[in-house]
Amino acid sequence: MLLPGAVCRGVRGRLRPCRTVNSMRPKKTILCVDGNEQSLSIRKLMLETRGYRVLAHHNGREALEAFQRGGVDLVLSDLFVSDLDGRRLVEAIKGLSPSTPAILFSGKISGYDADMPADVFLAKGMYAPVDLLERIRLLLVRKRGPRRAVPASAAMAAGVGMGAVS
Repeated sequence: MLLPGAVCRGVRGRLRPCRTVNSMRPKKTILCVDGNEQSLSIRKLMLETRGYRVLAHHNGREALEAFQRGGVDLVLSDLFVSDLDGRRLVEAIKGLSPSTPAILFSGKISGYDADMPADVFLAKGMYAPVDLLERIRLLLVRKRGPRRAVPASAAMAAGVGMGAVS
């Protein structure tokens, strides 16, 4: 834990304000939908501790309304939720924004079919939390696209990649 106003040594030994976990900006916003309140709160906590902003909803209609307000980068939904099931929710979201990545999960593998509209389908209990986090990361990278290469002249001007000269 850092005290307010604490300073840390940055690059090249310069002093800068220290960052705490609470002062970090969220990476991306994930719309998380699950009818099971306990599962939803566990998933929300796991994602928030990794820096994601999470919009948590218990049913599909509320989740679709939240998506329509904008700012959602990825959808993570249970296949079986009330009002509007996960499959129809993802179909509606893909109709509004085809590039938004979506992950559907379910405890019932029999609910899966080959025409699933989601980018990824996961069976509950068959993956580790680290696997879910990695799939989320990869889908967000795919949505963003590859990073642009920095031209060598610009990198040298900014001092990137240059070691200390003795």
